[in-house]
Amino acid sequence: MISTAYAMGQTGGAGQAGGIADFLPIIILFAIFYFLLIRPQQKKAKEHREMISNLKKGVRIITSGGIYGTIQSIDDTTIGLEIAEKVKIKISRGNVAAVISDAEAVQKEDKKKK
Repeated sequence: MISTAYAMGQTGGAGQAGGIADFLPIIILFAIFYFLLIRPQQKKAKEHREMISNLKKGVRIITSGGIYGTIQSIDDTTIGLEIAEKVKIKISRGNVAAVISDAEAVQKEDKKKK
């Protein structure tokens, strides 16, 4: 008699091709996640790091908490921010969400006020 295990044994050559074909959907799924999620997130993080490293005194920024202000002092880890006349706060460099205007625009704005 032929046992059930022996009858379900190897098939011609289809077993080898099936091994690669089994992993193909996983590889395609990883490629989709990479190009739609991982790569854009890395690009955005790189742009944010560059923006933070290029900050200088006099630049108008917005923090991640929604506070607008002008940079008065810059340290390795903190930024002194003037949010109103004679009102200064310190924030972490990583909490800068966006640059509103550069120093030249701030100087032009100050000249117009005078």
